Amino acid sequence: MEGESGILKILEEYGALETWNRSLGELLLTNGSRIKLFSSEEPNRLRGPQHHGAWIDELAAFENSDTFDQLQFGLRLGQHPKTIITTTPRPTKIIKELLTRESVIVTRGSTFENSANLSPSALLELQARYAGTRLGEQELYGKILDTNENALWNHAMIDGARMKKSEAPSFYRVVVGIDPAVTSTENSDSTGIIVAAASSDGHFYILEDCTMKGTPQEWATRAALAYDKHSADKIIAETNNGGDLVLHLLHSVRPNIPVKKVTATRGKAVRAEPISALYEQGRVHHLGYFDELETQMCEWEPNTSAKSPDRMDALVWALTELSEGSGTLAGLAALGKLCSNCSFPNLKSAGICINCQTLL
Repeated sequence: MEGESGILKILEEYGALETWNRSLGELLLTNGSRIKLFSSEEPNRLRGPQHHGAWIDELAAFENSDTFDQLQFGLRLGQHPKTIITTTPRPTKIIKELLTRESVIVTRGSTFENSANLSPSALLELQARYAGTRLGEQELYGKILDTNENALWNHAMIDGARMKKSEAPSFYRVVVGIDPAVTSTENSDSTGIIVAAASSDGHFYILEDCTMKGTPQEWATRAALAYDKHSADKIIAETNNGGDLVLHLLHSVRPNIPVKKVTATRGKAVRAEPISALYEQGRVHHLGYFDELETQMCEWEPNTSAKSPDRMDALVWALTELSEGSGTLAGLAALGKLCSNCSFPNLKSAGICINCQTLL
């Protein structure tokens, strides 16, 4: 609604705005029309209200598919209720399904068609970084990418096992994987920071992508905060470029934080292939959507990609740590009963958690 190119500014320019109530997320036009705002994260708010039409922005990034369904149930006013969807066309299940409908009209546009309203330097940067790449075809030219047959992952593989946070079980291990950037200049890579967890049934979960570009002190602080937020067991940090410096940085922001140093002695593809196999088995679940991480995973080609995928590398380190020896740990965890409140292991016969006194 607000901002440089928001609806309010356009309505004011054409003298069509009557009132705007920010707290209610509602505006009235001079012709009597009413526009209501809804969040994709609150599908239940769409139960009941009726509409003549709707505009959905960034549908491919919706974490809750119920939102789209609930909206459709409320589109029942007037003779021909319509929905306009503007989105980066990631090949998600709902986007691919919409494209098969005869009632859907598709219009594509590129970022460069809007060049009159964008910074020339920004356009040059986008061309320099993404021209001729598959990611550029999607993000800049609005094309839905087919599966990259040379990649270790594909979107169908990830989408098929995706879960909501509310559906996740208790975890017996949580780690933070880090792929540190070598430098911190303007042209440096980002530092990959991925939080992953394991459950007692041998499944794994991606909880958060905290990847960032910044100074060593900044990414070390971000990693420590992720460790605290998710009550992690340890940090798994690649030390090929930095060695003990990485350990020193993490301990400088959080003394005594448990860190396991890992070194890439094998090729990236060799490390990534076992993790890709876990995805093929449906044993890795993304709790929500991680667009940039998933794009890296589905675009990286083991034999031809020159650029090091920071987010993917951090994910591989984290899941490697969780999956190595997970059979023994999962077996031990299965002998007991994990508390739904604190994940503490109790005897199967226990009725109350001995750690937090929650009923089991």
